[in-house]
Amino acid sequence: MRAKIDISEVELRTKIRAKYLRAIENEEWDLLPGDVFAKSFLRTYGEYLGLDTRQLIDEYKRRYERPSDHELRPITPLGRDRDRGPRGPLLPPWALIGAVLIAILVVLYFVGIGSGPKTSSTTSSHTNITRGHHSRARTVVAHKRSRPTLVKLQLVPTGQVYVCLVDGAGKVLIPGVIYDTGQTIPTKSATKMLLTLGNNSVQMKVNGVSVPVAASSGAIGFELLPSSHHLLPASADPRCA
Repeated sequence: MRAKIDISEVELRTKIRAKYLRAIENEEWDLLPGDVFAKSFLRTYGEYLGLDTRQLIDEYKRRYERPSDHELRPITPLGRDRDRGPRGPLLPPWALIGAVLIAILVVLYFVGIGSGPKTSSTTSSHTNITRGHHSRARTVVAHKRSRPTLVKLQLVPTGQVYVCLVDGAGKVLIPGVIYDTGQTIPTKSATKMLLTLGNNSVQMKVNGVSVPVAASSGAIGFELLPSSHHLLPASADPRCA
Protein backbone atom coordinates (compact mmCIF):
# COMPACT_ATOMS: atom_id res chain seq x y z
CA MET A 1 0.00 0.00 0.00
CA ARG A 2 2.85 2.43 0.81
CA ALA A 3 4.39 1.70 -2.61
CA LYS A 4 0.94 2.26 -4.22
CA ILE A 5 1.07 -1.10 -5.98
CA ASP A 6 -2.31 -2.51 -7.05
CA ILE A 7 -2.98 -6.17 -6.25
CA SER A 8 -3.86 -6.83 -9.91
CA GLU A 9 -0.40 -5.60 -10.94
CA VAL A 10 1.22 -8.04 -8.45
CA GLU A 11 -0.96 -10.86 -9.83
CA LEU A 12 0.17 -10.06 -13.39
CA ARG A 13 3.87 -9.85 -12.46
CA THR A 14 4.11 -12.87 -10.14
CA LYS A 15 1.51 -15.18 -11.80
CA ILE A 16 -0.03 -15.68 -8.32
CA ARG A 17 -3.82 -15.36 -8.19
CA ALA A 18 -5.18 -12.30 -6.40
CA LYS A 19 -7.17 -14.41 -3.92
CA TYR A 20 -3.94 -16.11 -2.78
CA LEU A 21 -2.14 -12.76 -2.46
CA ARG A 22 -4.96 -11.44 -0.25
CA ALA A 23 -4.84 -14.64 1.81
CA ILE A 24 -1.09 -14.11 2.39
CA GLU A 25 -1.65 -10.47 3.40
CA ASN A 26 -4.35 -11.58 5.88
CA GLU A 27 -2.35 -14.66 7.04
CA GLU A 28 -5.27 -16.91 6.05
CA TRP A 29 -3.02 -19.86 5.26
CA ASP A 30 -5.88 -22.36 5.13
CA LEU A 31 -7.02 -20.70 1.87
CA LEU A 32 -3.75 -21.69 0.13
CA PRO A 33 -3.34 -25.11 -1.60
CA GLY A 34 -0.76 -26.29 0.97
CA ASP A 35 2.59 -25.67 2.70
CA VAL A 36 4.58 -26.16 -0.50
CA PHE A 37 2.54 -23.54 -2.36
CA ALA A 38 2.50 -21.19 0.65
CA LYS A 39 6.32 -21.08 0.87
CA SER A 40 6.71 -20.70 -2.89
CA PHE A 41 4.13 -17.89 -3.01
CA LEU A 42 5.85 -16.15 -0.07
CA ARG A 43 9.23 -16.31 -1.79
CA THR A 44 7.90 -15.02 -5.14
CA TYR A 45 5.80 -12.25 -3.56
CA GLY A 46 8.65 -11.23 -1.22
CA GLU A 47 11.17 -11.03 -4.07
CA TYR A 48 8.76 -8.85 -6.05
CA LEU A 49 8.41 -6.45 -3.07
CA GLY A 50 12.17 -6.48 -2.35
CA LEU A 51 11.85 -8.17 1.04
CA ASP A 52 14.15 -10.66 2.81
CA THR A 53 12.54 -13.87 1.54
CA ARG A 54 14.68 -16.15 3.71
CA GLN A 55 13.46 -14.41 6.84
CA LEU A 56 9.85 -14.66 5.59
CA ILE A 57 10.14 -18.41 4.97
CA ASP A 58 11.85 -19.05 8.31
CA GLU A 59 9.15 -17.09 10.16
CA TYR A 60 6.41 -19.01 8.34
CA LYS A 61 8.02 -22.37 9.19
CA ARG A 62 8.45 -21.40 12.84
CA ARG A 63 4.88 -20.17 13.31
CA TYR A 64 2.70 -22.23 11.00
CA GLU A 65 4.36 -25.28 9.47
CA ARG A 66 3.37 -28.60 11.02
CA PRO A 67 3.98 -32.20 9.86
CA SER A 68 1.13 -33.21 7.58
CA ASP A 69 -0.93 -36.39 7.86
CA HIS A 70 0.65 -37.50 4.59
CA GLU A 71 4.15 -37.40 6.11
CA LEU A 72 3.06 -39.31 9.23
CA ARG A 73 1.54 -42.25 7.35
CA PRO A 74 3.69 -45.41 7.60
CA ILE A 75 5.20 -46.78 4.43
CA THR A 76 3.72 -50.20 3.73
CA PRO A 77 5.76 -52.98 2.11
CA LEU A 78 3.00 -53.37 -0.51
CA GLY A 79 3.74 -49.98 -2.07
CA ARG A 80 7.44 -50.78 -2.28
CA ASP A 81 6.77 -54.15 -3.91
CA ARG A 82 4.45 -52.53 -6.42
CA ASP A 83 7.10 -49.97 -7.39
CA ARG A 84 9.72 -52.60 -8.04
CA GLY A 85 9.98 -53.96 -11.53
CA PRO A 86 9.73 -57.69 -12.33
CA ARG A 87 12.81 -59.66 -11.47
CA GLY A 88 14.81 -61.26 -14.24
CA PRO A 89 15.96 -64.86 -14.47
CA LEU A 90 18.27 -66.19 -11.76
CA LEU A 91 20.85 -67.35 -14.32
CA PRO A 92 22.43 -64.94 -16.84
CA PRO A 93 21.62 -65.56 -20.55
CA TRP A 94 25.17 -66.64 -21.39
CA ALA A 95 25.01 -69.45 -18.79
CA LEU A 96 21.82 -70.84 -20.34
CA ILE A 97 23.33 -70.65 -23.83
CA GLY A 98 26.50 -72.39 -22.62
CA ALA A 99 24.50 -75.23 -21.02
CA VAL A 100 22.52 -75.81 -24.23
CA LEU A 101 25.73 -75.74 -26.26
CA ILE A 102 27.41 -78.34 -24.02
CA ALA A 103 24.36 -80.60 -24.23
CA ILE A 104 24.36 -80.39 -28.04
CA LEU A 105 28.10 -81.13 -28.20
CA VAL A 106 27.67 -84.22 -25.99
CA VAL A 107 24.90 -85.54 -28.24
CA LEU A 108 26.95 -84.88 -31.38
CA TYR A 109 29.94 -86.59 -29.81
CA PHE A 110 28.04 -89.84 -29.23
CA VAL A 111 26.40 -89.64 -32.65
CA GLY A 112 29.83 -89.20 -34.25
CA ILE A 113 31.19 -92.27 -32.47
CA GLY A 114 28.32 -94.35 -33.79
CA SER A 115 28.43 -93.03 -37.34
CA GLY A 116 32.20 -93.44 -37.90
CA PRO A 117 33.33 -91.64 -41.11
CA LYS A 118 30.94 -88.68 -40.69
CA THR A 119 33.61 -86.68 -38.89
CA SER A 120 33.55 -83.76 -41.30
CA SER A 121 29.79 -83.30 -40.83
CA THR A 122 30.18 -83.29 -37.05
CA THR A 123 33.02 -80.78 -37.29
CA SER A 124 30.92 -78.54 -39.54
CA SER A 125 27.99 -78.67 -37.10
CA HIS A 126 30.31 -77.87 -34.19
CA THR A 127 31.70 -74.87 -36.09
CA ASN A 128 28.22 -73.55 -36.89
CA ILE A 129 27.08 -73.96 -33.27
CA THR A 130 30.19 -72.16 -32.01
CA ARG A 131 29.56 -69.28 -34.40
CA GLY A 132 25.96 -69.09 -33.24
CA HIS A 133 27.12 -68.99 -29.62
CA HIS A 134 29.52 -66.11 -30.32
CA SER A 135 26.83 -64.24 -32.26
CA ARG A 136 24.39 -64.52 -29.34
CA ALA A 137 27.12 -63.48 -26.90
CA ARG A 138 27.80 -60.34 -28.98
CA THR A 139 24.07 -59.57 -28.98
CA VAL A 140 23.92 -59.81 -25.17
CA VAL A 141 26.97 -57.52 -24.80
CA ALA A 142 25.50 -54.99 -27.26
CA HIS A 143 22.24 -54.99 -25.31
CA LYS A 144 24.07 -54.28 -22.05
CA ARG A 145 26.02 -51.43 -23.65
CA SER A 146 22.82 -49.84 -25.01
CA ARG A 147 21.35 -49.24 -21.55
CA PRO A 148 20.99 -45.50 -20.80
CA THR A 149 23.40 -43.88 -18.37
CA LEU A 150 21.48 -40.59 -17.94
CA VAL A 151 17.95 -39.66 -16.91
CA LYS A 152 16.24 -37.20 -19.26
CA LEU A 153 13.17 -35.57 -17.65
CA GLN A 154 10.48 -33.74 -19.64
CA LEU A 155 7.53 -32.04 -17.86
CA VAL A 156 4.52 -30.31 -19.45
CA PRO A 157 2.09 -28.52 -17.06
CA THR A 158 -1.64 -29.20 -17.54
CA GLY A 159 -2.55 -26.80 -14.72
CA GLN A 160 -0.84 -24.89 -11.93
CA VAL A 161 1.90 -27.17 -10.53
CA TYR A 162 4.88 -26.73 -8.19
CA VAL A 163 8.19 -28.31 -9.34
CA CYS A 164 11.34 -28.92 -7.26
CA LEU A 165 14.16 -30.93 -8.92
CA VAL A 166 17.66 -31.85 -7.65
CA ASP A 167 20.30 -34.24 -8.94
CA GLY A 168 21.92 -37.14 -7.08
CA ALA A 169 24.57 -34.82 -5.56
CA GLY A 170 21.93 -32.45 -4.17
CA LYS A 171 22.44 -29.75 -6.84
CA VAL A 172 19.20 -27.83 -7.46
CA LEU A 173 18.11 -28.07 -11.11
CA ILE A 174 14.63 -26.45 -10.78
CA PRO A 175 14.42 -24.36 -7.56
CA GLY A 176 10.80 -24.83 -6.45
CA VAL A 177 8.96 -22.96 -9.24
CA ILE A 178 5.19 -22.88 -9.88
CA TYR A 179 4.31 -23.36 -13.55
CA ASP A 180 0.95 -22.86 -15.23
CA THR A 181 -0.60 -24.23 -18.42
CA GLY A 182 1.24 -22.98 -21.51
CA GLN A 183 4.52 -22.29 -19.70
CA THR A 184 7.67 -24.25 -20.62
CA ILE A 185 9.42 -26.34 -17.99
CA PRO A 186 13.10 -26.80 -18.97
CA THR A 187 14.20 -30.35 -19.87
CA LYS A 188 16.91 -31.64 -17.50
CA SER A 189 19.36 -34.59 -17.63
CA ALA A 190 21.49 -36.21 -14.90
CA THR A 191 22.65 -39.64 -13.74
CA LYS A 192 20.07 -39.47 -10.92
CA MET A 193 17.25 -37.07 -10.05
CA LEU A 194 14.92 -36.46 -7.11
CA LEU A 195 11.63 -34.72 -8.01
CA THR A 196 8.84 -33.15 -5.94
CA LEU A 197 5.53 -32.17 -7.61
CA GLY A 198 2.89 -30.15 -5.78
CA ASN A 199 0.09 -32.10 -7.50
CA ASN A 200 -0.55 -34.27 -10.58
CA SER A 201 -1.33 -31.39 -13.01
CA VAL A 202 1.58 -32.37 -15.25
CA GLN A 203 2.55 -34.77 -18.02
CA MET A 204 5.90 -36.49 -17.31
CA LYS A 205 8.28 -38.37 -19.61
CA VAL A 206 11.45 -40.14 -18.44
CA ASN A 207 13.90 -40.97 -21.26
CA GLY A 208 11.03 -40.47 -23.72
CA VAL A 209 8.63 -42.84 -21.92
CA SER A 210 5.42 -41.45 -20.36
CA VAL A 211 5.18 -41.91 -16.58
CA PRO A 212 1.72 -41.53 -14.98
CA VAL A 213 1.47 -39.18 -11.99
CA ALA A 214 -1.24 -40.40 -9.63
CA ALA A 215 -3.47 -37.95 -7.75
CA SER A 216 -2.41 -37.26 -4.15
CA SER A 217 -3.60 -35.11 -1.25
CA GLY A 218 -0.07 -33.76 -0.78
CA ALA A 219 3.24 -33.44 -2.61
CA ILE A 220 4.37 -36.29 -4.90
CA GLY A 221 8.03 -37.39 -4.87
CA PHE A 222 9.98 -39.50 -7.38
CA GLU A 223 13.48 -40.99 -7.57
CA LEU A 224 14.52 -41.17 -11.23
CA LEU A 225 17.35 -43.47 -12.41
CA PRO A 226 18.56 -44.28 -15.96
CA SER A 227 16.78 -47.66 -16.03
CA SER A 228 14.06 -47.27 -13.37
CA HIS A 229 11.95 -44.87 -11.32
CA HIS A 230 9.82 -45.13 -8.19
CA LEU A 231 7.80 -43.06 -5.74
CA LEU A 232 9.49 -41.58 -2.66
CA PRO A 233 8.03 -41.46 0.85
CA ALA A 234 7.10 -37.93 1.91
CA SER A 235 10.05 -37.76 4.30
CA ALA A 236 12.50 -38.32 1.41
CA ASP A 237 11.03 -35.74 -1.02
CA PRO A 238 13.59 -33.09 -2.07
CA ARG A 239 13.01 -29.65 -0.53
CA CYS A 240 13.79 -26.49 -2.50
CA ALA A 241 12.31 -24.11 0.09
